[in-house]
Amino acid sequence: MPDASIPEGLSVSLSADSRVKIIPTGAVSVPEKRDAAIGHTEGDILAFIDDDASPQKDWLKCAMEDFKDDAVAAVGGPAITPSIDTLRQQASGLVYSSFLVSGKYVYRYLPKKKIEVDDFPTCNLLVRKAILRELGGFQTTFWPGEDTKLCLDITKKLGKKIIYDPAVLVFHHRRPLFIPHIKQVASYALHRGYFVKKFPSTSLKPAYFIPSLFLLALFVGGTYGLLFSWMRIIYLLGLSLYLLLVFIFSIRKDLRLAALVFPGIIMTHFAYGIYFLKGLVSPFLREEKR
Repeated sequence: MPDASIPEGLSVSLSADSRVKIIPTGAVSVPEKRDAAIGHTEGDILAFIDDDASPQKDWLKCAMEDFKDDAVAAVGGPAITPSIDTLRQQASGLVYSSFLVSGKYVYRYLPKKKIEVDDFPTCNLLVRKAILRELGGFQTTFWPGEDTKLCLDITKKLGKKIIYDPAVLVFHHRRPLFIPHIKQVASYALHRGYFVKKFPSTSLKPAYFIPSLFLLALFVGGTYGLLFSWMRIIYLLGLSLYLLLVFIFSIRKDLRLAALVFPGIIMTHFAYGIYFLKGLVSPFLREEKR
């Protein structure tokens, strides 16, 4: 629950008898809020979920199957868009779950095969309490990105496993297209760009650079296209192919959704590409000033 609606802030934990315990935290960062719950829990597994997400019925039961392996420190699963979301929220979910936007990481938004991962969002992440105690909690003020730091410590520092299980599913309400969605994308990209320098072990990956390289290609190709006719032809062909791919991935039975998803994918590429570069060149982010 956001501090904007609860002035003191809070952290929530479930006691052994399933009663909800609300723990006031004050105006602290999200990672600090998550850390505050660790000392108040009685179980061996801590389940992290966002205030705009809700788990399916067998969420915990399915995750417990994965924790039977002692080498597994954390388990995550897909966060899918609920059918009750508004049209613009559903369009946002379709943009995120598009291969053109998420690439091989589309499993975060759609159920895919079970795999081992090295980075996973805390909107749907369960972690052994012993692991969190050993690491001293999240140990960061970054948000978003507190999960990247935690997963990095789990996999690289402790050498433990993080399992993605499609059965460990939550329903995650989306921020509607366009402005709220784009702001969220920009924040993700800014932090990921910065994490390429800060946490290269899990963030220095070619896939994260693609939107920025695409924007640079648009700029360079457009500039040279003004000077050379042959370059202009190549540029226009490439741009046409891109728009065709976006159109194909935007096709929906509901034409209203298609009309939103098409510009949504393009705007997501632009926002991510720009803010990823901004994070890449930033000497520090706001969170580090705390």
